[in-house]
Amino acid sequence: MASFMNRCVSQWQCLYLIVVYISNSVCGNIRYSISEELELGAFVGNIANDLRLDVNQLSARRFRTVTDHKTQYLDVNLNTGALFIKEKIDREQLCEQRLTCVLMLEAVMENPLKLYSFEVEILDINDNPPVFQKSQMRLEISESASPGTRFRLQNAHDRDAGTNSVRTYEISQNEHFVLELRRERIVAPELVLQRPLDREQQPTHQLTLTAIDGGTPQRSGTTLITINVFDINDNAPVFEQSVYQITIAENVPKDTLIMKLNALDMDEGQNGEIIYSFSDHTPDRVRNTFSLDSRNGEIRVTGTVDFEEAHEYQICVEAKDRGPDAAPVYCEVLLKIADVNDNAPEIIVSSMSSPIPENASLGTAVALLKVTDRDSEERGDVTCHISKNTPFKLDSSFNNYYTLVVDGDIDREEVSDYKINISCTDAGSPPLSSYRTIPIELSDINDNTPSFMQPSFTMHVTENNAVGKSIGSVPAFDPDSDQNAYLTYTILDTFIHGMPTSTFTSISSANGVMFAQRSFDYEQIKKFQVHVQVKDAGSPPLNSTITVNVIIVDQNDNVPVILLPLSNRGSSAEETMPRSADPGYLVAKVTATDADSGQNAQLYYQLLQPTDESLFTVSPETGEIWTIRRFGIQSSRREKIVILVRDNGKPSLSSTTTINLTVLDEDTENPSNVGMLANPGRWTSDLRRYLIISFGTISIIFLLPIIILSIKVHKGRNAMNGHRCSWTIPFSFLWRNSSRGIEKASINLPIPPHYADNETASETFRYDVCQTLNSDMKDFMFVKLHGPTAPTINIKTGACMASVNGNASDSIMAVTTESHESAHEPEAGTNRVHTYQLSKNEHFTLELQTDGEQTVTAELVLERPLDREHQPIQQSTLTAIDGETPVSLVHGMPAPTFFTIISANGMMFAQRSFDYEQLKNVQVFLDIMDTGSPRLNSYVTVNMIIVDQNKNAPVILSPLSNRGSVAEETMPRSADPGYLVAKVTATDADSGQNAKLHYQFLQPIDESLGTGHIWTIRRFGIIDLLKKTS
Repeated sequence: MASFMNRCVSQWQCLYLIVVYISNSVCGNIRYSISEELELGAFVGNIANDLRLDVNQLSARRFRTVTDHKTQYLDVNLNTGALFIKEKIDREQLCEQRLTCVLMLEAVMENPLKLYSFEVEILDINDNPPVFQKSQMRLEISESASPGTRFRLQNAHDRDAGTNSVRTYEISQNEHFVLELRRERIVAPELVLQRPLDREQQPTHQLTLTAIDGGTPQRSGTTLITINVFDINDNAPVFEQSVYQITIAENVPKDTLIMKLNALDMDEGQNGEIIYSFSDHTPDRVRNTFSLDSRNGEIRVTGTVDFEEAHEYQICVEAKDRGPDAAPVYCEVLLKIADVNDNAPEIIVSSMSSPIPENASLGTAVALLKVTDRDSEERGDVTCHISKNTPFKLDSSFNNYYTLVVDGDIDREEVSDYKINISCTDAGSPPLSSYRTIPIELSDINDNTPSFMQPSFTMHVTENNAVGKSIGSVPAFDPDSDQNAYLTYTILDTFIHGMPTSTFTSISSANGVMFAQRSFDYEQIKKFQVHVQVKDAGSPPLNSTITVNVIIVDQNDNVPVILLPLSNRGSSAEETMPRSADPGYLVAKVTATDADSGQNAQLYYQLLQPTDESLFTVSPETGEIWTIRRFGIQSSRREKIVILVRDNGKPSLSSTTTINLTVLDEDTENPSNVGMLANPGRWTSDLRRYLIISFGTISIIFLLPIIILSIKVHKGRNAMNGHRCSWTIPFSFLWRNSSRGIEKASINLPIPPHYADNETASETFRYDVCQTLNSDMKDFMFVKLHGPTAPTINIKTGACMASVNGNASDSIMAVTTESHESAHEPEAGTNRVHTYQLSKNEHFTLELQTDGEQTVTAELVLERPLDREHQPIQQSTLTAIDGETPVSLVHGMPAPTFFTIISANGMMFAQRSFDYEQLKNVQVFLDIMDTGSPRLNSYVTVNMIIVDQNKNAPVILSPLSNRGSVAEETMPRSADPGYLVAKVTATDADSGQNAKLHYQFLQPIDESLGTGHIWTIRRFGIIDLLKKTS
């Protein structure tokens, strides 16, 4: 027997290595047949020869096999074209017990893309013996059972298929039973009682049931049958039908009722109570998917019903009563599963080409896709679409294959990569869809010319530069990538002033930075041009050219050169003038030039060393030297004037010239015509006198109401209780009676810094400025003085300030302010207000007082003097704290009226619109508490700073307006230059830069003074009488 089996195995092994069937159908399909369990590397067939392919091209054209299975069972030797076993094939695992087992494969070749399909049939071998589910089986048979009674036995299961599956059963020899086989879909053994049983003679029978398959060699399996004979229960249950056929849809919910079985038993009591159960040979797959109620026979769904896993289920149900000698009866439930559209299409990428060149032609294949759907009939029909607005399309092939090809122009510089979205939808109801994103990268070609960042470049180089210093760069860019974007910079060979460009500049070939090759001189060359070329490293290389303008920037390296007056002896010039010359006489004019340009060539003239500073002045712009006053009898006949000429460069360079002036007693020189303006005649003096008298009368009438108003206010303030502050401030006003003035020929003449008349007088004034600290701000009276020593009162703090010599002094008194405002707390006990806290500051402290009712009152006490110039506004936060949680008060109001906070995440929100002029900062306390037991908490202080916006226009405080928006001022016509006409005083409620004020003339004078003081520049002349505005 052993030799026979070995011989049979050898024959089968030979058959495994032989190709049983190769056919070439109309579609070009090839079919191979092999046995399961072949060794790895076993030869299946030469697919290259069968497909008539050149073996030498298999590797170059990437020949390979594609399968739907997760495991790659077969592979191809690219050197020989042989198809061989890559993974051992188990037919039972692959196809279970289906009669035919075919492995569907495809072969793919590229360049050009071709697809071949072939089949491999897996033949079964008898490698599995029959196996019973239970090694022992118990039967209980009543002794009243009549001969011919049949008993269904459990079926043996053989994983092999076809002839190798179970073919027959055998029972051990005995006197009472014979074995009969029912051949329907499967061979089912039945035990038939041949002779009546006698329990008293033999209560137990043991039989051996053997299952034998039809393979070669035969394999078998056994189970032990134990038969217990019991007393009479003469009626067995009876089903209404022996076979039930039911159809349900897949994916039905769990606990769904499939059907209810009903069996009848004519007996009563326990002999008539029926118990339902699955038969012993019911497979586990049925038991895991369905449940059977033992009392009412209901079959329900307990697992997942999937049409793709099993098309139908065969359920054998056993019913028996609970009486003695109960005999089981059986029925079959044939459950068919109806397919529904519950599987979305599956998109498989079989081949992919990425990256592709950006100049790929239309129709170039990018990817090969296969789309499958596990559903049946029309539910497995799939339609695929590609995302719109892409230069690709999807071509349908055979057997649900799709090819993604180029369908438009592609440019890597515009889009470097694509994400192609593919959607596939089946024809089920409702339709299901699947999506797949195919990434496609584009490779670069050199199709873009390098470009400079600007159409032209201008570089400014300061003269006297260092050789080799960078003067700028000419950056360029190339939208290509890698080697195609590697740029090289060069300067084209040209000539500048007859010399090669390379002697002027050079350039870094790597980054385009340009360097000076010489030190430039602005006076010799002011600008030049160079041409720069940039070239990429592509094939073929591309280039661009640009013009670079190099401008030499002047340095202040040339001193002013004095042209006039000409020097007669050495470095001194000689000039003469008559002693009788009037003020404003043009003595001389100094003319100079500077070889530099711009600000470096702008010249200013300065009187450096006059013999008498009160005699001469010089025009800073024109260099004209004028007399300021007449020459006296005792004045020297020879004056030495040194004029300094400096430019506006940095650092400034200068030159000097000396003029020796000879004063002649005789009228040998014609006087300046300008001096005629100083002798207006007698009628001019009379007119001046009348004007002075008129202006004086008007001023006295205007001052009387102001004096009366000041006296009334002063008396009203004396009647109030409060602190007072006062100053004794000296003010000196210059009063000039000189009949001589400064005349001006063509430009404004500056007043010498040490110029003074002997006819001056000083007057000392005393002003008392008072305030009541407890009064409202509207009760303050401010006395404004026009001058640098005018005192001021801080509107915010009430501090009295005085300015001496233009510098603000400290506050002359410390003011103690009491705050009687208390926080209101409606609660009592430990929850009432216990104390107050004041934010940290340098000037104030907080004193607490408690009355008889235990009410806490807070008082603010000033400890250190205030300084308005150092800090004009003092802000502090007063916090009222009760017995539980701190409560923040801001300006006497609870903090929640200013801010709210989200208790979950701590986000804070403003509850009002803030005004910086009313509130500059806010300090609030936050409490954070956990939810543990006991609850723990912490406190934190949050400082809110209000940022100022420039939303307040300046307010002009003085001069006061009498009519509309025009203020009236008077001045004597004989006022000398430098007379103080008026002072404009303004204020701005903003702070910082927003409150910094600048003053300037709008009309009619074109010079901006910037201090708020309005001064005269010259005397009033006859022509000024005809003007309507001053």
